[in-house]
Amino acid sequence: MAKHSFLWSATSRALALAACLALAATAYAAESFHDAPAGASSVLNPYRAQAGAIHAGGQLYATYCASCHGTVGQGSGNIPALRQGPAQQVTEGSLFWFITQGAVANGMPSWASLPEQQRWQIVAYLKTLPEVKTAAAEAAAVTGSTITTPPPTPPFTDFRYEAPGRSRKITLNDLPPPYATHSAGNAPQMVPRPASVLPIAPAGFKVNLFAQGLDTPRVIRTAPNGDIFLAESGSGQIRIYRGIGADGTPAQSAVFATGLKQPYGIAFYPQGPHPQWVYVGNTDAVIRFPYRNGDLKARGPAEHIADLPGGGHWTRDLAFSLDDKTLFVAVGSASNVDDPDTTPAERERANILAFKPDGSGKRVYAAGIRNPSGIAVDPQNGQLWTTVNERDGLGDNLVPDYITSVREGGFYGWPWWYMGGHQDPRHQGKHPELKDKVITPDVVLQPHNASLQISFYEARHFPGEYQGDLFAAEHGSWNKATRAGYEVIRIPRHHTGKASGEYEDFLTGFVLPDGRVWGRPVSITTAPDGSLLVTDDGSNSIWRVDYVGK
Repeated sequence: MAKHSFLWSATSRALALAACLALAATAYAAESFHDAPAGASSVLNPYRAQAGAIHAGGQLYATYCASCHGTVGQGSGNIPALRQGPAQQVTEGSLFWFITQGAVANGMPSWASLPEQQRWQIVAYLKTLPEVKTAAAEAAAVTGSTITTPPPTPPFTDFRYEAPGRSRKITLNDLPPPYATHSAGNAPQMVPRPASVLPIAPAGFKVNLFAQGLDTPRVIRTAPNGDIFLAESGSGQIRIYRGIGADGTPAQSAVFATGLKQPYGIAFYPQGPHPQWVYVGNTDAVIRFPYRNGDLKARGPAEHIADLPGGGHWTRDLAFSLDDKTLFVAVGSASNVDDPDTTPAERERANILAFKPDGSGKRVYAAGIRNPSGIAVDPQNGQLWTTVNERDGLGDNLVPDYITSVREGGFYGWPWWYMGGHQDPRHQGKHPELKDKVITPDVVLQPHNASLQISFYEARHFPGEYQGDLFAAEHGSWNKATRAGYEVIRIPRHHTGKASGEYEDFLTGFVLPDGRVWGRPVSITTAPDGSLLVTDDGSNSIWRVDYVGK
């Protein structure tokens, strides 16, 4: 009997202790969390347990929280853990209040600068942290991805590790030998955008849907009077948007021209406040329409300016020199890496061409550029820049895409060479005389990113460090085992007019945790109010990125 009494006593004590702990946890949850007001605990998370919100919250956590609280909320030193303890015992409303208010005296900043939706997404993600148990799952939780392939070796990356503000720099010394990995076939599986998911921008920026329901929105340009011109390549038309309402969407929309053949590049001539023509790059020709400021419809038929080779890499971007004497036209290759010496279809391709404004005087301005999908002229000094889709088939980390200033008469390697003196093994021994002439680009990007368009930021709406920088739209990979790209990047130039080789993620979140893709950035322009407009032909939308302050 005494023995049974002892056992009963021990069991009773254990049960009593468990009950006390449970009561203590309940009592803590009922108490104010960091002096949160009484009403905070009852506020419900509108994105609670939504997979898309948790994914977005994971990316935001990795950007803003992980450096202090640990990769999966494990805490460090005197910084509290988030995967257990008070953060898991209080309501989501209390967590949201504390993230918003912060406690500067204790080292916790206020994150009120993040949009309300993003703060709720972080809260939704935090509540999933106790479920993370294995190292692979921890990595997946940090990146917001359910893909558990090994992480890439820096400086190379993939979508799981893309987050606003992360800086990257790839040098020629980082390049692997050809065929270091197999050549992947990993085309994006496109899905509709989940309702709770938006692109993710740095702190202080707000993203909203500007326009939707489009047909392959590609190049977007701002006219001198502030109207926004859009090439809808799928429907063969040019659309105009005018004004931005209080809700961040266009005040007016009109169709400027129809019946075009995969229109892409758009340029206004002459430059300055009173253009007379709108130039359009069809896939097989440059044409122009008579135009005056404020026209919402072309005032006359298209005039043919110059024939171009069609097919293959079909995008034809346009830009004028600052003195308006030269029209630059980008023409990509017909193939991945066919030799122009033996392939007639490749002649006069993989070049940036130059014409007079009337289409005469054609010449090759720069050569060996596989697919210069985007070109732009620096408004400060007149330097031509391009963003380039490099070749495929040599492995996950070859050959990098790039952004570079363009030298007149310069040779950039395609198809025989790449990135300086590296010979493509598929053309071994060919054109040795060109090896030392291959120009190394200014900014080396992730291989297979499909960098499509670039734009200079000259407005004064964003913080001062952005002025004069480049933004580029990365359409996303198909020739890489784990996706990369699917983002907008920023190339800081530090008010020097030159790039140092670094770039940073700016707008991310277009890929879901399981690797399916809902959005593919294409082109960027600066709206009259200083916000950025980004076309996305994955969701057939335009996104607006506004700076709302920290």
